Amino acid sequence: MTDLKLALLVNAVSPGVGGVLVRGEKGTAKSTIVRALAGLLPPVRVVDGCRFSCDPDAPDPGCPDGPHTGHDARRRPARLVELPVGASEDRLTGSLDIERALTEGVKAFEPGLLAAAHRGVLYVDEVNLLHDHLVDLLLDAAAMGESYVEREGVSVRHAARFLLVGTMNPEEGELRPQLLDRFGLTVEVAATRDPDERAEVVRRRLRFEESPAAFAAAWADEEAALAARIAAARDRLPGVELTDAALRQITAVCAAFEVDGLRADLVTARAAIALAAWHGRTAVSTEDVRTAARLALPHRRRRDPFDAPGLDTRKLDEVLDEHDDRPPEPPDGDGPPPPGGPGGGGLPDTSPDTSPDAPSPETPEAGGADGGSGAGGSGGAGPRREDEPAPADAAYRPRLFTVPGTGTGAPGRRSKARSPHGRVSGARPGSRGLHLTATLRAAAPYQRARGRTGPGLVVAAEDLREAVRDGREGNLVLFVVDASGSMAARQRMRAVKGAVLSLLLDAYQRRDKVGLITFRGRDATLVLPPTSSVEAGARRLERLPTGGRTPLTAGLLRAAEVLRVERLRDPSRRPLLVVVTDGRATHGPDPAAAAARLGDVASVVVDCESGPVRLGLAAELGGRLGAEVVRLEHLAAGSLAGVVRGARTAPDRSAWRRGA
Repeated sequence: MTDLKLALLVNAVSPGVGGVLVRGEKGTAKSTIVRALAGLLPPVRVVDGCRFSCDPDAPDPGCPDGPHTGHDARRRPARLVELPVGASEDRLTGSLDIERALTEGVKAFEPGLLAAAHRGVLYVDEVNLLHDHLVDLLLDAAAMGESYVEREGVSVRHAARFLLVGTMNPEEGELRPQLLDRFGLTVEVAATRDPDERAEVVRRRLRFEESPAAFAAAWADEEAALAARIAAARDRLPGVELTDAALRQITAVCAAFEVDGLRADLVTARAAIALAAWHGRTAVSTEDVRTAARLALPHRRRRDPFDAPGLDTRKLDEVLDEHDDRPPEPPDGDGPPPPGGPGGGGLPDTSPDTSPDAPSPETPEAGGADGGSGAGGSGGAGPRREDEPAPADAAYRPRLFTVPGTGTGAPGRRSKARSPHGRVSGARPGSRGLHLTATLRAAAPYQRARGRTGPGLVVAAEDLREAVRDGREGNLVLFVVDASGSMAARQRMRAVKGAVLSLLLDAYQRRDKVGLITFRGRDATLVLPPTSSVEAGARRLERLPTGGRTPLTAGLLRAAEVLRVERLRDPSRRPLLVVVTDGRATHGPDPAAAAARLGDVASVVVDCESGPVRLGLAAELGGRLGAEVVRLEHLAAGSLAGVVRGARTAPDRSAWRRGA
């Protein structure tokens, strides 16, 4: 947790660094440590009665509650505002005060969470699960320090400067690279594997549960000392010098690691200045630059979703040494030492990053046809043992394809859907997401009959209308792949893996979920449960072995069970079943009954049968499933994604059945 604590403290000293993204496995106390930060921040002075927390010494001239002249000031603790995953856009940015508009006939703005978080901390737990349009609004406000609201006849601008902290579990899906770049620093956290440290964590937790007040009192002096050090570092911050030599080191490091744009240079410079202030130095040192780069660059080096965040520390040291033309400085500076707490648990200032640089999958240019996705070298380089994982063909970017009709699934970027977010296309009776204009129109004809006398409207419950919005949804693509010995002998798994890899990339961008079932030997295995995590999918795909007999029935039955469970979990997400097989069932009962259990699921069968004599078993299976049947050799460049595009843009299911 050392890097996480340091990253939070750096942002507490200089909120302009841009916040922290905390990545880590479940149960690592990510939320606990973030919530603890608010109590360490210095209190803020605000204009009494201002809903936007204006500073009385420098009030915002454009504050909606202003102008502030001669107002009383008060001091209050810094706020920690939490943004729930299911929050609406109105709750985040604010909206028209509907009650006053209807009852008083005036336009009034009701502030949102961005206004409440001004000069405090805005915390987003599971930020990777937040809807994309909310993330865009959030990060734009964090970058500009202002929030703009243009809606329902209201035009408002107010200050929104806050310390942004997001936590996420990478297993549940990733953020898009352009959104990762908007977080100033990122930290990977994991639970300690040291038994003594784990025992101390459990011991302190039990003490807290026995007596929260006594536990807090035992650490009060430690927290007060840490808060005082943050305040002192803030005071020193304007006097810290970023020398030309230190700036050259920063820009050299960012150039050497080939990060996109110049945001990385700015964030690294701000973090290095804050670190110098934290350590009590008057100028940025090489150690400050090194630590700032470790926190600011790893998430900006990702070129695609399969790349794991990381930084080669040896390369970092080489670049810093090459551009270091200053004499060595004392490592600890002149500032106060980090305070220690009860039991000797002090806070180190830095910690070395001993983790090796995680290699990213090779690009097609660097890795040939394999694309670096599989083990065992390129195809055709010699015989491959049965059970040895087959390499994958290079991934590619498929065109946009959609599911016919209008769904109601989770917000995404794939198929047309009725969604709580998107373009307003109409109105219907209801009170969720109020459509103001339609509500006024419904109430207007009855004002005289209801005895209206003042400027406000008399609105009844039956007048309320909610907005109908046309948006996009994500879908579930479930692959059922034959991994038997015949597939391995004919090298079919290369094309299949390449296609699944392509759809994983597309699913990442379109917010789809992808699952993978393989069948070989005597049983079927759910290799990848339905997930949005591209990294998890790529790892499972890379290790996928082949060989053995063909239990086709087991694969179909497993698919029916997975879809049944997913339908219970998320009944509005529409699935597409993709079966990749030659249709032969060399183990288990006839697949007819298993096909019937799948019901009316939209399906595609990719026929992998080859040779001059064809039995047509895959086509027979497709007829039972009501699926479109496509031969593997008819797929462009061995790509399965073209078939999925065709199936998902088919006009209706009856057309599939007629084609079968």
